[in-house]
Amino acid sequence: MKKAIGLLFLLMSIPTMNAQMVKFGLKAGANFSNLEGDNVEGSTYTSFHFGAVLELKLLENLSVQPELLYSSQGTKVNSAAFDDINYNYITVPVLAKFYLTGKKLSLEAGPQFSFLVNENVEDQFEGETFDFGLAAGLGYNITDHVFVQARYVAGLTEASKNAEVTNRVMQVSLGYRF
Repeated sequence: MKKAIGLLFLLMSIPTMNAQMVKFGLKAGANFSNLEGDNVEGSTYTSFHFGAVLELKLLENLSVQPELLYSSQGTKVNSAAFDDINYNYITVPVLAKFYLTGKKLSLEAGPQFSFLVNENVEDQFEGETFDFGLAAGLGYNITDHVFVQARYVAGLTEASKNAEVTNRVMQVSLGYRF
């Protein structure tokens, strides 16, 4: 009963929260990805990501930033006999965001949950439907609304059903908070 009352109080207080505590935004950018592991001889695959960002301020210099992104990644295959490997995911990074210098520069780190929605491969590199990874990077607020981010995501689970490979992605993003 106490938990239900606490949850009700929290839900009722959301509309009156200070606008400084919750920020919504959109972002897009470039992915520079590769698959790391056995039987892969590829080079950096350049693609894109885009989606929504929500920043929830917890303390003066600490926020939680969940995101919902569409992310295209894979590896460029160095062989004329094969196409490049491309996995398209809906990714959900949930990052702790530590502001290092006031409200400008931040260090961001946390888990990323990825759900495969499309791929261009079959057989040996057929993709797993779920990928778990860790993300870490930096963010910089250019203005109150415009921000840039650079992030590295290391996959911790197998990206392929039949090959021992993991995703490695460097992301560079430009975003806008409302």
